[in-house]
Amino acid sequence: MKDNIQTGKSKLKPCDFTLCITVALLLALGIIMVLSASSPSSLAETGSSYTYVIRQVQSAAIGIVLMVMISRVDYRKYRNRKVYLFAYIASVVILLFVLIPGVGVEVNGAKRWVKLGVQFQPSEITKIGLIIFFAAILTENKDKLKKLSTGFLAPLAFVAVPLLILVLVQDHLSATIIIAVVVSIMMLMAGTRPLYFATLGSAGVGIAGLGLYLMAKYTEKGAFRLARLTSFVNPWAYEKTFRLASNTGVICNRFWRTIWSRIAGIVSKNIYTYQSHIMILYSQYWQRNWDS
Repeated sequence: MKDNIQTGKSKLKPCDFTLCITVALLLALGIIMVLSASSPSSLAETGSSYTYVIRQVQSAAIGIVLMVMISRVDYRKYRNRKVYLFAYIASVVILLFVLIPGVGVEVNGAKRWVKLGVQFQPSEITKIGLIIFFAAILTENKDKLKKLSTGFLAPLAFVAVPLLILVLVQDHLSATIIIAVVVSIMMLMAGTRPLYFATLGSAGVGIAGLGLYLMAKYTEKGAFRLARLTSFVNPWAYEKTFRLASNTGVICNRFWRTIWSRIAGIVSKNIYTYQSHIMILYSQYWQRNWDS
């Protein structure tokens, strides 16, 4: 009986203390920075200084619960073919939810949000699903990763589908880049030859860049993306359209004093910024540490 109890207890493995403390510190720092950066705009827009930080705390609480639940799942279960194929299919399908009337939500000119009780970006779920999928297939085919077809072209074919949806449907370039970089790192760590990335990969990046440029030149969506990327050249011209970090132009005055540590030196919370409670966090951090 005692042996059975001990065996039962052994199934509940202790948590990684270092990892938990790191997550807790980063979470606490993020909440503090959100409160500091968002309180003026939150007060002006909602009448309360704590609107945005309350949302952040609520999201953090949900994240902690999910983290604990998922950490209790044996990672080897994700290697089951049905599990990782479902993760891939769900990751692709959920990206198309933005096209469903009444479900997809357009924010700041881009349709990349979904409202199903709560509003969220489906690309965030796609990132997790693709990590599960690629971890499984790269492990399953680890002996074939040195070959061009199975170790480089096949994985890229799988990742191309969600990337094309992100670019063409959601106009979500940042998520596209993040997923491409994460999958590339996973492939390299698993054993794909770096030579394939240095040659074919570089050519692919060049072709993708050319495609984005042509889209920017000849399509409305592409022009919108290019305008957002280059708005820092004349930030005040886009004050009422993109609300993109208008103080970037002011920050450039200090750029020559130090390359990075002063890049966000001059900050004005009440001047418009794109998602001010998020974009201004780093500038707030540097201002307090270098200007005080």
